[in-house]
Amino acid sequence: MNYIERIKAEGRDANPFFTLMGIEIGSVSRGSATLRMPVRPDMLNGEDFLQGGLFTALADEAMVLAIYPQLDPQERIATISENTTFLSGTQRGVLVGTGRMIKKGRRVIFAEADVTLDGSDRILSRSTATFMVTKT
Repeated sequence: MNYIERIKAEGRDANPFFTLMGIEIGSVSRGSATLRMPVRPDMLNGEDFLQGGLFTALADEAMVLAIYPQLDPQERIATISENTTFLSGTQRGVLVGTGRMIKKGRRVIFAEADVTLDGSDRILSRSTATFMVTKT
């Protein structure tokens, strides 16, 4: 059973990071995915804002789930590079990470993701990433 099949069967329990961070799976389809993550006090940095790496982690996971339905059964992916631009911080609420696959080549996939607050269109961060395609 591949990762996307485990996600469909087990939900967030298929990914220990989702369980740790309280991430809920919103939607997964060919080329797009949405995840939700509540901001908790233990996720804040010394300035009482959400630690920036969590924006990136949520975006990365959303991009991966957007890509997996597009892969052949013998294909897997690994992140090659990722860049996140932080546009605004937050101290509370529920983050929504929306990932999109931009282009799939034979060996490389390009994707992007935005993180917003639930109920808002204001983008808090935008990530772009390149993924390597491997075959099992």
